[in-house]
Amino acid sequence: MTFDLPELPVLDALPRLRAALAQGCAVLSAPPGSGKTTVVPLALLDEPWLAGQRIVMLEPRRVAARAAAARMASLLSESVGETVGYQVRFERKVSARTRIEVVTEGLLARRLQADPELPGVGLLIFDEFHERSLDGDLALALALDARANLRPDLRVLVMSATLDIARVSTLLGGAPVIESGGRLHDVEVRHVAVRADLDHGSAVAQAATQVLQQSGSGEADGDILAFLPGAREIRAAQALLCERLTDAIGVYPLYGELGPREQDAALLADAGGRRKVILATNIAQTSLTVEGVRTVVDGGLVRVARFDLGAGANRLDTERVSRASADQRAGRAGRLGPGVCVRLWSREQHAGLPMHDTPEILAADLTRFALELAAWGVTDPSALALLDPPPEAAWAYARDLLRGLEALHDDGRISAHGRALVRLPATPRRAHMLLRAREHGLGALACWVAAVLDERDAGSADLVDAVERYLRGRGDAAAQRRVREAVRQMLRLLDVEADTTPEPARLEAADVARVVAWAYPERIARRRPGVRDGRDAAYQCADGGEATLPASDALSVREWLAIAHWSVDAGTRRGARRVRFACAADEVRLLQDHPPVEDTRVYWDSQTQAVVAERQMRIGALLVSRKPLAKADPHAMAHAMCEGVRALGLEALPWTEAARQLQARVMSLRAWRADEDWPDLGDAALLDGLDAWLRPHLDGVTRRDHLARLDLAAILRLQLDYPRQQRLDRLAPTHFEVPTGSRIRLEYRLPEPPVLAVRLQELFGCARHPAVDDGRVPVVLHLLSPAQRPVAVTGDLAGFWARGYADVRKDLRGRYPKHPWPEDPLAAAPTRRAKPRG
Repeated sequence: MTFDLPELPVLDALPRLRAALAQGCAVLSAPPGSGKTTVVPLALLDEPWLAGQRIVMLEPRRVAARAAAARMASLLSESVGETVGYQVRFERKVSARTRIEVVTEGLLARRLQADPELPGVGLLIFDEFHERSLDGDLALALALDARANLRPDLRVLVMSATLDIARVSTLLGGAPVIESGGRLHDVEVRHVAVRADLDHGSAVAQAATQVLQQSGSGEADGDILAFLPGAREIRAAQALLCERLTDAIGVYPLYGELGPREQDAALLADAGGRRKVILATNIAQTSLTVEGVRTVVDGGLVRVARFDLGAGANRLDTERVSRASADQRAGRAGRLGPGVCVRLWSREQHAGLPMHDTPEILAADLTRFALELAAWGVTDPSALALLDPPPEAAWAYARDLLRGLEALHDDGRISAHGRALVRLPATPRRAHMLLRAREHGLGALACWVAAVLDERDAGSADLVDAVERYLRGRGDAAAQRRVREAVRQMLRLLDVEADTTPEPARLEAADVARVVAWAYPERIARRRPGVRDGRDAAYQCADGGEATLPASDALSVREWLAIAHWSVDAGTRRGARRVRFACAADEVRLLQDHPPVEDTRVYWDSQTQAVVAERQMRIGALLVSRKPLAKADPHAMAHAMCEGVRALGLEALPWTEAARQLQARVMSLRAWRADEDWPDLGDAALLDGLDAWLRPHLDGVTRRDHLARLDLAAILRLQLDYPRQQRLDRLAPTHFEVPTGSRIRLEYRLPEPPVLAVRLQELFGCARHPAVDDGRVPVVLHLLSPAQRPVAVTGDLAGFWARGYADVRKDLRGRYPKHPWPEDPLAAAPTRRAKPRG
């Protein structure tokens, strides 16, 4: 073909790129504005190795795919659909003449699954690969596997602006890296402070207004491209700018949910020649050529999907952009001439930004990815060429979910049902929902439910209301168009007649709930009694968790819900989930679709403080019904009673002084004789080992008040065999015999030595200090007066007789004259009695 390529920096790299691709694969590193997206495919059309085959170029986003195809067609002075065409969801402009086809990444993966040899395709170009979408990683991995095993002649070119190109080169088997020149013009970067009291949309609108006001004082004219994280912030900024600016300035939104006409209006020059402010998400960050832009206002935020394993769903997080993304955004200002980039954050904050965006494979839901790999015949992702392996937890979750959907066999191989799921352009959950609904005559309704669930701004938690609104054609026109296009596509793929769609007036909540529950069976929920804090109704869910609804919501009075969307609410207790989209469910129909499983449960009920044995019917962890068991397994009853003691604490057991002293005696020997194997009878060890030492004695003990029946001292003594019991009684006796023949109880109290409280007169004549543990541990003597009151404490009896007794004798002989107080206690006879009368 003969045509003129525009003078863009990437032209200098074409000779090296042609040489590299002649041998196989290549990596092209080219910064924003270099022309790689539109120039490279056109420049390669007549390469000998292509031999009339097609070039398929992948773009991460639909708007970029459409814009790239339109730009290349204009360079050829043709219409889209001739030499250059595109295919995105709901739209295809391709003909028999098409040589360059621009597609979104998911479509290539689907094409490879259908025919891995890709007949008629000679070159795959992965544009803007640095965005690291999950679909992009998957498509490249499948393409490289097909090239290695089926199509060695297939060329693969990866193009990136900011990616670590050395890693990509290694992934492509050491493919040559070609680096292109820089952007066309310099861009001056400015950092400005943002008032803390401004919301993000207002801050960006204010910065754009200031740029417009400064245009007459040396600033560059031209359009302004402002980056915001999402549609909500864009609408807020658009409203403010429309209030502040005159009709001489056009304000255009640009985000993925807009229709092609609105997107084209933002990308092309204003029809009236006005200066423009384009308010865009990061879809304008790369690939797209936005006409007339000389200034970029970067709010510095991006909204990304992060998979929450706990919630089992993606959540949208607003995060700071990476430095690589900030550089790409700034480059948008340098395509026409010297430009300006105004960043709404400080230089210090910029230094703290991450270098690159987090690849989706490390943060997104991997269920569809795992299903695609299984359909490819791969059970281990390490078998494919991936820059980053999927996280183990997310991968395991995805595989378990697919088994639950009957998409995978137990060994990880894909099932026939799984292959049917792959053929539908939906998440595995939604695809499963569509197929099950079709089997039950609800296919058309399921198509509407699936399409409505894709709309984030529902306006109501009641999914039935939302579906009815779309069926009646009410609400936002763009959303209506998206929903109807999605429904048409799904009806066609399911081979379901459109006239089976229910009439709005005859829409049944029970049918909608059935459809939702096929996709999210773990979110079937039943209302708990009462209303928490007077504000929230709580629902127990089949996955064992809980979800809440405001008590003011009409759905909160319904006993059963089928929940489609929920989110973790930072304002509630940890782990609580807020219902975003649900519908009231009919119990009978739910139980028909999801038959409860019978489960015998024996457990400790903390409210009644008793063991409960019952036969339960459950959907997952969700209790449907319960019935008392006439006869339960005694071992299970005893185990549950142990759990009750564990919950109540060890003090719930009937501790007597004898039991505590036995415990202390054993623990004393355990401390004194560490080289011997004395069991640990400390409170912590006893609590941990309840099943071993207490459970055998719990026959018939099913309530807290039954614990009083236990002889705890006898049970603890049984933890020692007979020889050890004998040894315990000898080494740590319960009593000590004093010279009078009295057997006096010892009190053991670790970590101190045991205590012997004895009347002083009973130790007359005793020179040796009493001891236990074969004489190795002296006891502590509490010497008592005749009235049994302590008069001295000593650990050295001989020293007391020599130094302390005289003072005690002086103090007490007058108080207790009827009792002996000899001057030499060692020479006196011990006695339990007073002096004889006479």
